[in-house]
Amino acid sequence: MRHGKKFNHLGRKAAHRQAMLSNMASSLIEHKRINTTVAKARELRKYIEPLITRAKENTTHNRRVAFSYLGNKFAVTELFNEIGVKVGERPGGYTRIIKTGNRLGDNAEMCMIELVDYNEIYTSEKKEKKTRRSRRGGSTKAAEATAAPATETAVVEETKVEEVKEDEAKAEAAGDATESSTENEDETKAEE
Repeated sequence: MRHGKKFNHLGRKAAHRQAMLSNMASSLIEHKRINTTVAKARELRKYIEPLITRAKENTTHNRRVAFSYLGNKFAVTELFNEIGVKVGERPGGYTRIIKTGNRLGDNAEMCMIELVDYNEIYTSEKKEKKTRRSRRGGSTKAAEATAAPATETAVVEETKVEEVKEDEAKAEAAGDATESSTENEDETKAEE
């Protein structure tokens, strides 16, 4: 009986399945993204994520364990030197499966499995951090922080308005003086 044997055998014997997952893991490490069926991608995720977790700590023992899984020294080198360093802060979830539709020949469900940190489209947009907004009364610190810059700008605007009024008053006074002098000149010409 097969009680408790819940992993997908993928229609292959154990040795064939092991070789296939090893080759797929090496390809994923090398190319950072591969296309495969959804069932194989899910099994590959279970196979490679523990290896990436081991790659965070670069020790001889971890390298030998990874080599026993992959069987490719170039993939092990890239796993520990590049991928392990890049995903050092991430606490798991190193791969992403994106479904791409069904295959034409046999209508198998296809997908693309990729390493999360190597996708520039998703990682560049998530840099901004949003603050939570609550519907409650809010904190007094936030209200004071927003009120302080507002009062500073109000003071600056008032001083600017006062300066403009003073300039206008000076211009009017100067304008009145010029107008009165031109009126005097007009009157003298009219008298002549």
